[in-house]
Amino acid sequence: MVNSTTQVKELLAYNIKKFRKNRGFSQEKLAEITDLSTQSISDIEGRRTWVSDNTLEKLAKAFNVDIFQLFIPDNEGSESNPDLLLYDQLLKLRTELKDDIDKRLDQFYLSEKSF
Repeated sequence: MVNSTTQVKELLAYNIKKFRKNRGFSQEKLAEITDLSTQSISDIEGRRTWVSDNTLEKLAKAFNVDIFQLFIPDNEGSESNPDLLLYDQLLKLRTELKDDIDKRLDQFYLSEKSF
């Protein structure tokens, strides 16, 4: 029988890999963004290690999600559930909008600084 700690570790590993791939990040890119080693990312995704609170915060920030979202099980058949599909689309849109706003703010800040 699999214990709950193992199940949570498997869920976290699965979700980190899913979020990473959905964002188009390689393990190397995620390591760079989170200031972790590529080996650490590989070990987390491979369920060979657990993560600290600090690492959870870094990963959630990299994916632009709340920490609890790293522990939400993937519901099979979400394609047939319009609410889950909408939720996934809204999360993706939120990420894209945040990235665009951040980029525009950076551009504005740099242009103001040059005056």
